[in-house]
Amino acid sequence: MKPVKVALIGAGSRSFGPATIRDVLLSAPLAERGVELMLVDKVAAHLGEVEAYAHHVCRQLGHAARVVATTELERALDGADFAVTAIEVQRFLYWSQDYHLPRHYGFKQIFGENGGPGSLFHALRNMGPTIQIARDMERLCPQALLLNYTNPEHKLCEAVTRLTSIQAVGLCHGVFMGQHQLAQILELPLEELDTAACGINHFTFFQRLRHRPTGEDLYPRLRQADREGDELAHWHDFGLGRVILRRFGLWPSPGTNHYGEYIRWAEEFMASELQYYYDPAEGHPWETGVIPDFVYSIDRVDTRRPWRRPETPPRKLEDLPLKASGELAAPIMEALACGLPRTLDAINVPNRGYIPELPEGLVVEVPATADAKGLHPCQMEPLPEPIAALIRVQASIHKLLVEAYAEGSKAKLLQALLLDPTVDSYRRAVALLDEMLRLQRDILPPLE
Repeated sequence: MKPVKVALIGAGSRSFGPATIRDVLLSAPLAERGVELMLVDKVAAHLGEVEAYAHHVCRQLGHAARVVATTELERALDGADFAVTAIEVQRFLYWSQDYHLPRHYGFKQIFGENGGPGSLFHALRNMGPTIQIARDMERLCPQALLLNYTNPEHKLCEAVTRLTSIQAVGLCHGVFMGQHQLAQILELPLEELDTAACGINHFTFFQRLRHRPTGEDLYPRLRQADREGDELAHWHDFGLGRVILRRFGLWPSPGTNHYGEYIRWAEEFMASELQYYYDPAEGHPWETGVIPDFVYSIDRVDTRRPWRRPETPPRKLEDLPLKASGELAAPIMEALACGLPRTLDAINVPNRGYIPELPEGLVVEVPATADAKGLHPCQMEPLPEPIAALIRVQASIHKLLVEAYAEGSKAKLLQALLLDPTVDSYRRAVALLDEMLRLQRDILPPLE
């Protein structure tokens, strides 16, 4: 059999590139089959370090993989078995706009990454390049599987599945974060939890929560732990989740700063202004080019930091631990290319009745199994109606957003924006739309 050809698109990233390189090269089944690893980035200067790192890992493992670095997407995709994508352009520059501008216009969104008004522009920026990759795959490797790490996961995968013939699967570790939270609250080893969660990316709910050794339903113990726990314990991660558990009946994942993006009243549970703090009197980041520290999680930031920050040189890639990331791209490759059955805690695929009360075609996040015959998403139980109702709004937003991109329609983008739960003013929504289209005109698709 010919080697498995894997195109890593966006390989120049210091986070995505090295982690995915390790995952592919650490896989013994893939090594036995043979690997051709194509490292792709639009910027040639970004490739040198990750190419050297890939060769370093091959030497460390005694791996015979063929490693090629290229800026030519078509060369990388020609005959590929898998395309793995993690693409962002000036991520923090534009993300600072996605975050601050909606809040400037009074829309109290959280984060602005996968949900909220900011996520619409985040999605549109990445939609054009993602669809172009899928179109090239239709010509050069129509049977290949597109494994996407780029956010917003669900919005981009929905664009690919609605507008092209390519099978796209979104991968995210959010459910694993929720599993760790549950293990912490229940004071149990992670490996003793038997879970199944579903929903949409960054807005999933654990339908099954059992004790693996005994089969005990752990939800009663979780509710008891909630009643006994300090109300402010791990507030940033757990505060909103505890209210959702009490009122809607299921534990969500991954954390307030993610599922809060989809809930109008989430701001009460998160002090968001620190996430991209800067002094506006000194100029906005998108004007000065000085991007402030991005704070992922407020409770993990020590504001007692020293007055002068010590300079720390960037870590050499060769010093990174040679271990797998835990992401699911490599296990999926092992299943499909090597015929080894794998269990997958979360994949993002179009709904085909997997979550009964959600619309067909909406990209949902569900557990799955995989083998030589393909991916097999699991059939889930119905979600509680209030949770389903929140998600159905997002389904309409996604559909309108994809249509806005496909038709070049500013009107449909405005419709999607007006459906967002945090948008409470028509006039301010129009003003936000116009300003974002002006600020990001060089990277957004043309809309009329």
